[in-house]
Amino acid sequence: MTQETTVSSPKGGPGLLLAGLGALGVVFGDIGTSPLYTFKTVLDLTGGNNAETIYGVISLLVWTLIIVTSVKYAGFAMRVDNDGEGGILALMALLGVKRQKRPVIVAAGLFGAALIYGDGAITPAISVLSALEGLNIVTPAFQPYVLPLAVVILVALFALQPMGTATIGRTFGPIMVIWFLSMAVLGLRGIFQHPAILWAINPYYAIHYLFHGGSGAFLVLGGVFLCVTGAEALYADMGHFGARPIKFAWAAMVFPSLVLNYAGQGAIVLAGAPISGNIFYRLCPSSLTVPLIVLSTIATIIASQSIITGAFSMTRQAIQLGWMPHMRIRQTSSEGYGQIYVGVINWLLMLVTIGLALFFRKSDNLAAAYGIAVSATMLLTTVLLFIAMREIWKWNLLLSGAVASLFFVVDASFFASNMTKLLEGGYVPLMLAGLTYLVMFIWHKGITEVAKRLAENPVSIGSFLEKMTQSNVARVPGTAVFLTRAKDTAPPVMMWYVRHSRALHQHVLAVTLEVASTPFVEPQGRLTILQLAPDFWSVRAVYGFMEKPDMPSLMAQVVTSGCLIDIEKLSYFTGMEKIVPRRDGQGLPRWISGLFGVLLRNSTRLPDYLHIPPAQVMDIGRQVSI
Repeated sequence: MTQETTVSSPKGGPGLLLAGLGALGVVFGDIGTSPLYTFKTVLDLTGGNNAETIYGVISLLVWTLIIVTSVKYAGFAMRVDNDGEGGILALMALLGVKRQKRPVIVAAGLFGAALIYGDGAITPAISVLSALEGLNIVTPAFQPYVLPLAVVILVALFALQPMGTATIGRTFGPIMVIWFLSMAVLGLRGIFQHPAILWAINPYYAIHYLFHGGSGAFLVLGGVFLCVTGAEALYADMGHFGARPIKFAWAAMVFPSLVLNYAGQGAIVLAGAPISGNIFYRLCPSSLTVPLIVLSTIATIIASQSIITGAFSMTRQAIQLGWMPHMRIRQTSSEGYGQIYVGVINWLLMLVTIGLALFFRKSDNLAAAYGIAVSATMLLTTVLLFIAMREIWKWNLLLSGAVASLFFVVDASFFASNMTKLLEGGYVPLMLAGLTYLVMFIWHKGITEVAKRLAENPVSIGSFLEKMTQSNVARVPGTAVFLTRAKDTAPPVMMWYVRHSRALHQHVLAVTLEVASTPFVEPQGRLTILQLAPDFWSVRAVYGFMEKPDMPSLMAQVVTSGCLIDIEKLSYFTGMEKIVPRRDGQGLPRWISGLFGVLLRNSTRLPDYLHIPPAQVMDIGRQVSI
């Protein structure tokens, strides 16, 4: 049942162009729409539009794109892949292979992932609002309608998610080509009004502004950082396109377009353009403003779609790694394994996104909340990259420390600057991330404690079968499949079933599902089948953290592997745990066990998650004290 999503990077020619085109539509939507709000946010923070300030700001924008995106992510992070997959959870899983207990790595990876959910809620709100605010330039009469129209678009965006994005995804790439080319042309149009702005490419202007701009220059960094929101997507989406097409699209189109557009915005300000309203739209001739607003809105919808799809994929990874409750995951297309839909995440994101739009009302206000989530994720990624340099690339401490320190200083500066906006809205992503992290922590603690309790007082298969014979337990026709965490001992569900029914099927499969630290497992390495006794088999199935187990498909593989059972007459036995506190005071704190019980009751039933036919399932209720 393995469906590979990782692709080998094309070496060149049409294959590289097509893959790069696909990457434009998925990977670069977020960072590609940042010119809509970044420069105007920075100018609001500087409080001035003199030449020294404009040159310094444009230089900061350009060199932030170079250091963070080109060097850190394209140059370093994308060289650390987990069997082709990228992203902070994949990196966490890769580094977790080295040792069993690595709390710092786990904490960094999980909190970084939790922050991405906050990013996923804020990105659609700020992007769509910033695009529609261009209507205010056409005529101020549109201003009362910007927020309601943004809410309508956001509702439609999330409402369409159950349909999947396979069809519309084919148009993402060409539309984003038009978008980036339009930004480049508009930027050139602005540069022609004040060509001297190109001197801002010199990093001297950025350094001079930082060291001579006083405390105001430090605060400006929070706005400058908005130009690289979405850079994490280069790494996270690496498994869908391969590293080479993403780097190609970045170097050939995205980076030049962004630099030209930011330079153009700076040039028209130096040429005397008013800085009120959205400066991005002032690059455009007035006759083309409305078409540009339409194109911008479509581009922001694509950017939002990409971040939502990324949240779905990350949820699946977290579920497989045991850090989130089971949720119903629906494959929306056979064209790509990444085409999935997770209803719970979709509707929660919609509620939070619309709530943010209504609460902050303007993209300027949302900018304060946006930077903290992304800068904190990037800072945590740098910590994990340092460990990867030492353990995977085997760099010495001096070299790895020097490189990581550069990234750390840059990321920490941006994070510290964004933290000054904590009370202006920056608390929102941190609060969302804290709630997400709490859910992850409680779920993992709970299932770990349940597994520990069920593993107490183990009974060997031989002893159990011998006791069955002595007790004259009846053997009935058919095959029973018991899902268990126990690898070499009798499944607790089976023992409880026999204890109460005084019977057991003639053929028995004890199935253990495990998750590898790699995203995918080759079909030939998935199954291990051992016959522990006559008519009793132990089946161990290993899945990658990007794969979703499917029991009917697995049973078909079991038969193909030589286990002679009738898959049409299988009976699946699963345990339904009811969580209660331990009375001896040795269990989890009451609040953790209580919240875990709530999560467990509201999670998707295991048979539904594993696609087991309902008519073949028997749930056995059991009380577990933790």
